[in-house]
Amino acid sequence: MAKQTINVEGKEIALISLEGRDYISLTDIARQVDTRTDIVLSNWLRNAGTLDFLFEWEMLYNEANFKPIKYDGLRSQAGKVGFVMTAKKWIETTGATGIKSKQGKGGGTYAHADIAFEFCSAISARFKLQLIREFQRLKYDEADRLGLTWNLRRELAKANYPIHTEAVRTNLVPILDWNTKRETLHFANEADLLNLAIFGATAKQWRTANPTSMGNIRDSATEIELQVLANLESANALLIGEGFNKEERFSILSKRSARELEILGGVQSNKILK
Repeated sequence: MAKQTINVEGKEIALISLEGRDYISLTDIARQVDTRTDIVLSNWLRNAGTLDFLFEWEMLYNEANFKPIKYDGLRSQAGKVGFVMTAKKWIETTGATGIKSKQGKGGGTYAHADIAFEFCSAISARFKLQLIREFQRLKYDEADRLGLTWNLRRELAKANYPIHTEAVRTNLVPILDWNTKRETLHFANEADLLNLAIFGATAKQWRTANPTSMGNIRDSATEIELQVLANLESANALLIGEGFNKEERFSILSKRSARELEILGGVQSNKILK
């Protein structure tokens, strides 16, 4: 577990890396408001809007391990006077992975960068923008130092995600299900269609086979697989729009995936040999 710090407006904010994901200290961010950081975090976590955001993040990146029914129980209590929420309670109740509670020296509450930026929205818009700028600067410096692109393939797949979900929503999801948890099931089913075509397993099957991994099936993918995933997201969106059913799309996408993986794998091998 690598630990780093970034300086935001004269304040040190800790970061840790777990399984290729960056987690930022919410405890350090909360100190911008009050030294009683546990109270600041609890007030934020008990908010209905916060719980909704955390739910969407977990369904997107931790769908196989997250417990939506447990979330429903917590969500129904949001806003009530006696409702108390902590990071530990959220993690243990729902199986969430977007937030980490670290004990001991250098401990505190950490959250995936997406969630940390959302937390900053409740703290200060200026501080949020400064944190994002310093975080990006750190990642770009790392990329330059290591001679790598910063998760370019992963970012490409993420960029295509809205195109894919919009096609699913417009063509496959009944209007009554829009912006509900039922809609997320449609998105998850289509995501697993792509997972099967590329990786030969659904998110849940991969999680069962890799119980100790902190990430999900796509976090463990190679750059080539992520490039093919980005291509297949666009292709599936097109096939959905043209009215192909699920079986037809899976057949087409599987063949395309195998072909692209073979071609791109061969290109990479040639580069290595050269």
